[in-house]
Order: sequence, then C-alpha cells, then structure tokens
Amino acid sequence: MDKLKRVLNGQDAEEQGGLGEIVDTTSLSWGTRVKGFIACFALGVLCSVLGTCLLWVPRKGLVLFAVFYTLGNIASLGSTFFLMGPMRQLKRMFEPTRLIATIVMLLCLILTLCSAFWWHNKGLALIFCILQFFALAWYSISFIPFARDAVKKCFTVCLS
Repeated sequence: MDKLKRVLNGQDAEEQGGLGEIVDTTSLSWGTRVKGFIACFALGVLCSVLGTCLLWVPRKGLVLFAVFYTLGNIASLGSTFFLMGPMRQLKRMFEPTRLIATIVMLLCLILTLCSAFWWHNKGLALIFCILQFFALAWYSISFIPFARDAVKKCFTVCLS
C-alpha cells in the first residue's frame, strides 16, 4: 500500500532500497522526537554547566572545561537531529547561507579538543571555547529570519 501511495504521489516509483527501508522503519513519532530533543539538549546544557564548574579545578580544570563544554555543544547541536531528522539537519547546516558558520563552528569544536588533548595548550583551548560560543551563536541565529542582519546593525550602531 505504501508503494502505491508513493507512485500515486509522484514519488519514487522504484523500490526504495535498503537505506530507504531502514529510514522508513526507524522514523519516530513527534512525541518521541520532542522527548529525544529535550533529553539531548538537557544533557548538552548539563555538560556545559559541569564544564563551567570544573573550570576552577586546579591543574586540569581548563582542559576539563574545554572537553565538557565542547561535548555539551555537540549534544545540544545533536538534539536538533531529533526535531528535523539527521539528513534534513545536515542539508540545512551546509546550505550556502550558513556554510561558513557551520564550518567555523565545527572547526572550533575540533580545535578545542585538539588543543586540550594533543597540544596541551590551555590558552588555545580557552580561545577556541570562546570562538566556539560565538560561532555556535552565529550559526543558531542563522535559522531566525533577518536575525543576522539585526545583529550586524546593532553592532554597527554600538561601535560607531
């Protein structure tokens, strides 16, 4: 019956294949998606707050902050996968209007972890956490119509 609906709606007349069947069978109800979003977002906020609290631990505090803050941002970003679905979210992330913001955000996430684990440079880790915050904020407002223009205008007025 589903195949007939797809054909009548002008959708894929061919058999979907293995991946399409997996996507169809694993689709979540709206209530489950909202619960997944809330749980993942809450985990992200918890990790970010925990990272902020761990910032004051002697010696390893800055590294723990960088790691937990980055994991919190990844979890918060991943929470949107529940609402839109992973493929749609990834497509929207790499649209031309937010391509640069996405690349900078992902680069900051990676560089924060690199500076914490491999380079052992606390100063760089802190700088990348700050850049991560601004990159994620800029990326997030790209989903609100005209928000970037408003922020640009606000900064222009404040700095002139």
